[in-house]
Amino acid sequence: MQWLLRFSGFFSAALIMIILSPSLQSFPPAEAIRSSSPFLDHRFSFRSSPAFRNADECRSTTHSSVCDPSLVHVAITLDVDYLRGSIAAVHSVLQHSFCPENVFFHFLTSHETRNLESLVKSTFPNLKFKLYTFDDRIVRPLISTSVRQALEQPLNYARNYLASLLEPCVRRVIYFDSDLILVDDIAKLWNTKLGYKTIGAPEYCHANFTKYFTPVFWSQPRYSGTFKNRKPCYFNTGVMVIDLVKWRAQGYTRRIERWMEIQRKERIYELGSLPPFLLVFAGHVAPIEHRWNQHGLGGDNVRGSCRDLHPGPVSLLHWSGSGKPWLRLDARNACPLDSLWAPYDLYVHTTRR
Repeated sequence: MQWLLRFSGFFSAALIMIILSPSLQSFPPAEAIRSSSPFLDHRFSFRSSPAFRNADECRSTTHSSVCDPSLVHVAITLDVDYLRGSIAAVHSVLQHSFCPENVFFHFLTSHETRNLESLVKSTFPNLKFKLYTFDDRIVRPLISTSVRQALEQPLNYARNYLASLLEPCVRRVIYFDSDLILVDDIAKLWNTKLGYKTIGAPEYCHANFTKYFTPVFWSQPRYSGTFKNRKPCYFNTGVMVIDLVKWRAQGYTRRIERWMEIQRKERIYELGSLPPFLLVFAGHVAPIEHRWNQHGLGGDNVRGSCRDLHPGPVSLLHWSGSGKPWLRLDARNACPLDSLWAPYDLYVHTTRR
């Protein structure tokens, strides 16, 4: 059955529902692990993940250092409200990786969740990872109100600071949101050719790009002129391959911050951390196949209604939007595609005494 899981990314959405779900349900029972953090106690209990080992053909890591050049680097946030999603995302990456021991996870946490290390070690005993405490005082003065409160959380902006948070020896990183799962080998995404571009992401040029900015933005040439001589397309920042060497050299963090400063004064957009990325990078993105971000499964930002997959093959499913699969499953009001997320869920429901 393992070979079937390795190649699951090549199947259509219909075959994923038929093949993946039953096969992943066959995980052996594992011991439940409680968080040792007082802040998280009574809220989170996870099963220990099965051990995932490299295939014989994998290039062995020479040491456990984050600077090992054979590693695949993945950054993801560990936020209390999305912790269950993050754990499932990590689980899915390991499950479908041909060389899972060569994946290094960079977990970004806030001050409130800095005690998560023991939980991660207990859930994934063999995982290569490091926790980074993101000082939200850096970005909090720059955050403006958004259409959804979750988009205003400082940790949502930690992706802007990966180049300074991660070690200088980390030259490339894949950034993932917490509400997604992979059904394909992450090495394929890692090996994306960026050319002279700094970031790579699936682009959606058919989307109405103008809606991401307010009339104030479009009415003032000093703002709208930023897209002159560019062909900007929408892209979702929940899945990005980032060249950190180019990012650091070009000072992109500061460029994003400048647009956030303007937003505080002029209200040029409505949607959280996405628009500054569009302002800086849209039209300068290395295109990646759409299979690597089947996004929007969480519905819109208000109702969280059910959505279908986009046509074509699937390598990654992303519940962007307000509807999260773990919440809908717990409420017994799940959408059909939420069943694809469930097999990766390591959460153990417990009753507090």
